[in-house]
Amino acid sequence: MKVFKPGKQKGSPQPVVRTVDMPYSMQVYAIRLALKALESKISECEMAVYIKSQFDRSYGPGWMCIVGRSFGSYVSYAFGCFMFFELGNEAFQLFKAP
Repeated sequence: MKVFKPGKQKGSPQPVVRTVDMPYSMQVYAIRLALKALESKISECEMAVYIKSQFDRSYGPGWMCIVGRSFGSYVSYAFGCFMFFELGNEAFQLFKAP
């Protein structure tokens, strides 16, 4: 599976993909949404709501999103629908429930 590798962009935090089971195009979309959310200076909860709602709209309902600086999780997800990445000081876990 192809994993998102960022290009060098001045001024933007570089994403670090930790775990992924998701098509490349969805990875790119998730990171773009996360960057937009970070630039908006909204709360972690609002970022999660924003990313989840955009994925629900684009890929069908059932998506879950967790955003934070320190959290643990253990989840089940639909095949091909999981991504955990860091961007700046925030971690993002995005997955679709089975």
